Amino acid sequence: MKQVLVEKFIDLYNTDQNLRVFFAPGRINLIGEHTDYNGGHVFPCSLSIGTYAVARKREDQKIKLFSENFQQQGMIEFNLNDLVFEEGHDWANFPKGIVKALIDHGYVIDQGFDVLFYGNIPNGAGLSSSASIELATAVMLKGLFQLDVEMIDLVKLSQLTENEFIGVNCGIMDQFSIGMGKKDRAILLKCDTLEYTYSPIQLLNASLVISNTNKKRELASSKYNERRSECEEALKQLQNSLAVESLCDVTINQFLEQKHLIQNEVNQKRAQHVIYENERTIRAVEKLKEGDLKGFGQLMNESHQSLRDYYEVTGIELDTLVEAAWAEEGVIGSRMTGAGFGGCTVSIVENDKIDQFIRNVGQKYQDQTGLTADFYVVEIGDGAKEITEKILSGRK
Repeated sequence: MKQVLVEKFIDLYNTDQNLRVFFAPGRINLIGEHTDYNGGHVFPCSLSIGTYAVARKREDQKIKLFSENFQQQGMIEFNLNDLVFEEGHDWANFPKGIVKALIDHGYVIDQGFDVLFYGNIPNGAGLSSSASIELATAVMLKGLFQLDVEMIDLVKLSQLTENEFIGVNCGIMDQFSIGMGKKDRAILLKCDTLEYTYSPIQLLNASLVISNTNKKRELASSKYNERRSECEEALKQLQNSLAVESLCDVTINQFLEQKHLIQNEVNQKRAQHVIYENERTIRAVEKLKEGDLKGFGQLMNESHQSLRDYYEVTGIELDTLVEAAWAEEGVIGSRMTGAGFGGCTVSIVENDKIDQFIRNVGQKYQDQTGLTADFYVVEIGDGAKEITEKILSGRK
């Protein structure tokens, strides 16, 4: 992959001098959904798929960006003194915003640069392609300009870019798991405090399989905001009796005793998912520590059921994929992942059953929805970094 992209860069920019290659993964959340903005725990990991950036510094102030994924948009150019959001720049606003955030925070970026981006994350699938390009740009700029900046600060600046430059009110889970990921580790992260621990993922004779619904997520943004407001209202009513700052501060026993305070039945269901999901996530990590992969898989299944019945963010496409997975031999656990209303599921599948899983689940999904699912067998990889193996272009 690296060598192919280097050759493409040379063709595009007509130089092979001082090229460097960077990578930032996508991410998947194994369990802990819609808990992040409610003060709870999530359990994401970085993936073996992600965003590559081949780059070199220029001698002038010009920045040139090209994406293999959006070739129809051509080369996007702007200057270091013109770092403003432009609708027409589309995907390029993400790297542009990272440049601006670093400069605004005192880091010296005093020359332009050329970049070729390529991502093998399916766009719009909920695997965080936007945060991946943010962190690929961040580690690229750190490398090219020898910036003295820690990864955790690049993570925070990437979230800031998405919030303030792009205008998307995302949490920090995506950027954190992409920047701080480690091979064969998932991260138990409390998003409001950034307390985190790494947990080994030993799947033995099984693998992670991501199934993409290929359904456009038109409702995701509006429904996401709706769920946030429902949780906030439930919290306010519980605070009439409980001294808590977030829904995830509430224990299951406290919820059972005080849920009558939540006057709206829908809001009560939302709170029930969040509170149970937070405790389920903590229990899931304990199952892994005990080597109980089957127990972890069962909690994945329970997570999906709660997201379906109490948080109501699944829909026919995600439910069809997950229920088809549950029926397959060799499936240890399966659930939706991400915001919902489309996007992806994540399943743990025994290796010798993966081909059968893809064939059978794919057929059932197509029969019931009329859509074709895509499947990705992925590994848990390292977080954002420079790829330092020697480049052999063979060209001048």
